[in-house]
Amino acid sequence: MLRLDKFLCDANIGSRSQVKAFLKKKAVKVNGEIIDKPEFKVKEGQDKVTFQGKEVEYHKYVYYMLNKPKGVVSATKDNLCETVTDLLKDSGYDDLFPVGRLDKDTEGLLIMTNDGELAHRLLSPKKHVDKVYYVELDNALTEEGRRLLEAGIDIGEEKPTLPAKAERITETSLYLTLREGKYHQVKRMLKAVGCQVAYLKRIAMGGISLDESLPSGGYRELTKEERKRILL
Repeated sequence: MLRLDKFLCDANIGSRSQVKAFLKKKAVKVNGEIIDKPEFKVKEGQDKVTFQGKEVEYHKYVYYMLNKPKGVVSATKDNLCETVTDLLKDSGYDDLFPVGRLDKDTEGLLIMTNDGELAHRLLSPKKHVDKVYYVELDNALTEEGRRLLEAGIDIGEEKPTLPAKAERITETSLYLTLREGKYHQVKRMLKAVGCQVAYLKRIAMGGISLDESLPSGGYRELTKEERKRILL
């Protein structure tokens, strides 16, 4: 059970002070009865709560898909650059953060949430969550280079990378699937086989694919099916 004011805040009705003002104005009903006490206990998922005549859907956590543009940093705050949380300022949630990060010059799928446990699970090295990238190169990837990527390669750390899946599209483009997330990993792996990354875009993560209808910088909530995939 939750206090009514917390329930309404979590449902993005307003701040704690705004919610208290709404309650005083008799704008909230629980199971058809006007309630003006912030401390009133609500059974989430059972009690019907309405605000100004409209039913309030309660979600403790929210999950968004963002099509990150180039030039935006994967952070909640930055003194110099636009951040991914700036792109979601109209969502009404001020506690969102990115699950993992994409380099400033990398585009594509980024999951934004306020669910810290989910972020931990998706980023845990033990989970081996697949991340799929579309890569364009300045020069050709050889078949030997492709085999080295799939075997695991030395990028200057204690251990070589985990085996990846490298699917060539053309001589200078490929899909690369990783199961870990080292710093600048895609660029370092391609550099190790003599290639220079010209363009990089993440197109899938954890079984969720980037919605092709999302414009650069656009976002939407995950569907029920998408939430099931990442919450398993």
